[in-house]
Amino acid sequence: MTDTALMPEAFLAAEPALRLIAFAGVLGLMMVWELAAPRRRREIPRLVRWSNNLALVALDTAILRLAFPLLAVALAVWAEGAGWGLFNVLDAPLWLSLPLSLLVLDLAVYGQHVMFHKVPVLWRFHRMHHADLEFDVTTGLRFHPGEIVVSMIIKLAAVALLGAPALAVLAFEVLLNATSMFNHSNIRLPLKLDRVLRLFVVTPDMHRVHHSVLRHETDSNYGFNLPWWDRLFGTYRAQPESGHDAMIIGIGEFRSRRDLWLDRMLMQPFRGKPGQTSAER
Repeated sequence: MTDTALMPEAFLAAEPALRLIAFAGVLGLMMVWELAAPRRRREIPRLVRWSNNLALVALDTAILRLAFPLLAVALAVWAEGAGWGLFNVLDAPLWLSLPLSLLVLDLAVYGQHVMFHKVPVLWRFHRMHHADLEFDVTTGLRFHPGEIVVSMIIKLAAVALLGAPALAVLAFEVLLNATSMFNHSNIRLPLKLDRVLRLFVVTPDMHRVHHSVLRHETDSNYGFNLPWWDRLFGTYRAQPESGHDAMIIGIGEFRSRRDLWLDRMLMQPFRGKPGQTSAER
């Protein structure tokens, strides 16, 4: 039995504060980094995009708290106490279950991301993330509430089946959120450093390819945290055809600045051509 199982109330009470501190710290760091060393020239005022993207974050958070009182970390604590899930049944030690949980949960996120591109109804919700006309730290937080709800259901199922320890789930949530902000950031990294980093983590230059308007580039580099799954499953693309400065960000259907407003973002899944996946755009 882990330490978190011995004191679940204290652990769960600290979880929101820990996540908030990590979120605010990484967001602030990346915003400052973008101002100091931008990768691409900004065309749209930050006030327009940042205000609407961050308003969406607040809405997503409120919906999650209302729709899922039992979030992933709380479910992990409960499953551990009830003996549910693979690692709990096997009584796996924390030194083994923690890294394996991080690895399997990241693979699940990769698979989920591919599914959101291939299933038409899911793509209609996920495309809002791709419809951002620029690529910066707030793009990594821009997800439709419908996608957030489906993602949480998948995450809860994975945590329950795996029996992931609560500490691993909390670490994964913090890492996923932090790396999403990092790899969506408009920051300039030395090319040699980028080549080394992308062996271990998804870098901004690697993930930016995924936000290209070109279909074959959109359907590549699905990883959010670990870069290995794209290489393993043949979805890795090193660089965009037009180069990072000239490549066009977004999708063809929603190109106006008015589409960047919160009301248009929320209505986007119900607009445009029906029954299309990212590969059929």
